Amino acid sequence: MNRLVRAILGVIFVGIITFSAISIFQNMGRSMRLDITDQKVYTLSDGTKAILGKLNQPINLKLYYAKTAAMKAPDQIKYFNNYYYFVRALLEEYERQSNGMVRLSVIDPRPFSEDEEAALRYKLRDFPITEEEKFFFGLVVQTPFGVTKSMPFFSPDRQNFVEYEISYLIDTAISREKKKIGVLSSLPVMGDDVSGYMAQMMQMQGKRPKPPWTIVRQLRQKYEVTKVETEVKKIEGVEILLVVHPKELPEKTLWAIDQFVLGGGRTIVCVDPHAVVDMPSPQQRMMGQMTKTSSDLNRLLKTWGLEQPESVFAGDRGLALRPLGQPMQMLIYAMDLKPGCFNTDNIITAELNQVRMLFSGVLKPLAETDFDSENQEIEITPLLSTTEYGNTWKAEAYELTMMMDPARLLKKFTPGSKPVNMGYMVTGQFKSSFPEGIEVEESAEADNPGGAGEQGADEAEKKTRKLTGLSEGEDCAVVVFADVDFISDIVAYKPTFLGAAPVGDNATLLLNTIENLSGSGDLISVRSRGNFQRPFKVVDDIEKEAEKETAAEEEKINAQIIAFQQKLSGIVAEARKKGENVIDASELEAAKAEPEREIRKLQRELRNVQNRRREKIETLGNQLRAVNMLAVPGAILVAAIILGIYRATRRRHYISHFSDA
Repeated sequence: MNRLVRAILGVIFVGIITFSAISIFQNMGRSMRLDITDQKVYTLSDGTKAILGKLNQPINLKLYYAKTAAMKAPDQIKYFNNYYYFVRALLEEYERQSNGMVRLSVIDPRPFSEDEEAALRYKLRDFPITEEEKFFFGLVVQTPFGVTKSMPFFSPDRQNFVEYEISYLIDTAISREKKKIGVLSSLPVMGDDVSGYMAQMMQMQGKRPKPPWTIVRQLRQKYEVTKVETEVKKIEGVEILLVVHPKELPEKTLWAIDQFVLGGGRTIVCVDPHAVVDMPSPQQRMMGQMTKTSSDLNRLLKTWGLEQPESVFAGDRGLALRPLGQPMQMLIYAMDLKPGCFNTDNIITAELNQVRMLFSGVLKPLAETDFDSENQEIEITPLLSTTEYGNTWKAEAYELTMMMDPARLLKKFTPGSKPVNMGYMVTGQFKSSFPEGIEVEESAEADNPGGAGEQGADEAEKKTRKLTGLSEGEDCAVVVFADVDFISDIVAYKPTFLGAAPVGDNATLLLNTIENLSGSGDLISVRSRGNFQRPFKVVDDIEKEAEKETAAEEEKINAQIIAFQQKLSGIVAEARKKGENVIDASELEAAKAEPEREIRKLQRELRNVQNRRREKIETLGNQLRAVNMLAVPGAILVAAIILGIYRATRRRHYISHFSDA
């Protein structure tokens, strides 16, 4: 066999071996992945892995992406291709981590096909591209029991929360029961819950039962909402507890809330130093019926690492509400929170635009020395805050009720230098606020109805009983807001012909919180994804270095330009002051000629300096690009040279020893 045939066969065999090796490693590589991104954007959170590990039924994930239609679409649609590859890779990681319980299928819905009909049936968002082509990019989650959850559209703007949203679909798909919410409040949040005989009696007296708050009616569309009495020793039958305006609650109720939280029950607390919705009516004021308008839950909050100072309010001039028709008046007690006041790293507040708060209180995290932090792992996450110019202010009760003067309250406020927080999420391992339990009184009549005899009820023997329970909880989650009015009808809604309409994102804030807490503890721990927009640090350093080298020269030239411009302005001003009878147009033009010539000269010099800076940046950029392009080939070349020298040395050594032999 001659040399040419051997060479041809060698090339063929090398090609076959290479192709086979690529195929083998592609199949083997599916289970061998390495996430080298800086923020581990392709690695699932521990919470998601825990959710997948608990699956006891197969889950079908159907990713609908109109890839063919996207190729015909404008650049705005083609932009989604990169995001599609990320979402698909993330879903493949779900499939890989589920031990066969998650099955992923990628579907390209073509016009007039069953796939397109299914996408429309699942209510995925579609964008017309041509008369026939439609663009889809959504996800459908299905269980064997007929439960279907869908994400209508994957938006790159929400890429930080894409893992949370996917995990939320899976978590809620396998939990088929309607979540139960209990509302515990010192206010008539649930309205007058009357029926039957009592309802008939109220109608005969010309009275109408008070309706529940609009937020409660909205919650009932999605959840089962029940009332929890303010005097209760144990909270049962609910998964989420909404505590609104807890005012002077008895110890046994505080104990019940404490035990509910330690038992893993999700809790939302709305406290307020001055609840406008709880203020007495004008008739009650005239009759001297003044009631306390503040609420607090500090006995429990301090155990959770928070505190609400009494009679202290949050304020911010930049957020303060201005009444219509009175732009000069500022209501420091009413704030419209805007982007920048919301924690964008938390799913609850990331997408909010405006939340109105009225006489909002302040929440302060306690130092570890101020509460029992031993063996207590707590994560405190701020949700709502003022701008950096916010501050706190104080007011007495009579200033808020009998003598409410906005101008007087404004004088109590001084702008600060750091944000003031009004909302927090607290998660982790909690201790009990009642480590020794509590003593509750019980009447002896309960055990011996006839024991009191003729002594009467006033002389009935009393006895106490000690209640003990959980001393700590492992998986606890509480969200606290320092305002009650923000979910009331007077702030969160406005009346329209079609009923109550939401105002801003007040209701959305509470609904987002409930939705987040309604998931499992694993879902709450799902982190936000990293940002795709990686900073080009090396390029930025190159630009900064180039700008630094030319900054002094540019500053000098700009100062000279400003000086000549001021000189030119002075000539024109002097001419106008003297009047046209003293200086004519030709003399004015002659006087202006020299400074204008100098300005043009300096502007050319400035452009030359800026051009040198641009050329330097491009040169450094080209050098960096060349280094990156030549780095790998250069490394291979160096390795080949070293290997060649080593083999040549070994060959000479072998020949030398063979000759000696």
